Amino acid sequence: MSGARRDGAGEPADVSAVDRAFEATPRVDFLPPAERHFAAVERALPIGHGQTCSQPAAVRAMLELLDVAPGQRVLDVGAGSGWTTALLATLVGPSGAVVGVELEPELTRRAAARVAATGRTWARVEQAVPGRLGWPAEAPYDRVLVSAEAPEVPAELLAQLAPGGVMVLPVAGRMLQVATTVGGEPTVSEHGHYLFVPLR
Repeated sequence: MSGARRDGAGEPADVSAVDRAFEATPRVDFLPPAERHFAAVERALPIGHGQTCSQPAAVRAMLELLDVAPGQRVLDVGAGSGWTTALLATLVGPSGAVVGVELEPELTRRAAARVAATGRTWARVEQAVPGRLGWPAEAPYDRVLVSAEAPEVPAELLAQLAPGGVMVLPVAGRMLQVATTVGGEPTVSEHGHYLFVPLR
């Protein structure tokens, strides 16, 4: 997971809920010991294996665009440090569910332990399957957050999004909000430019 904001942003959906999630989920708890001193700094921080923990402003913007509500089922693609999975768990609450997926095995183990340590038992981090995006076994999801850059909106992830659902992801340097409709084509809106590691 990574993320650096370049310019622009969308309109916030429920800033107060996101603020509460940030307060309840300190970034410092999800960083390697050597990086914890920089937890409040607005930049992506390395977490090993060529991955980073996104800068807080980028994470906040994505969560506001995702517009998560209590009780929803959420997929977190590129869980990285586990921070976004834990933030999403706060937003959905005990009546919801969050599945984070991470490709790097060591990062998966660390993220799973950190999310478990929050006591939010309705959230977990799973080892992603190479060559397969998301976690189709438990689809569809009300919300999908993707913290890695794709060249286009991945059809494999779109297929895991419920009708009326929302996916937020960086595509070719632009932050997109993709909203599905019942029986119609998804609607796509752009919300500024960001830099992320490639989606694999």
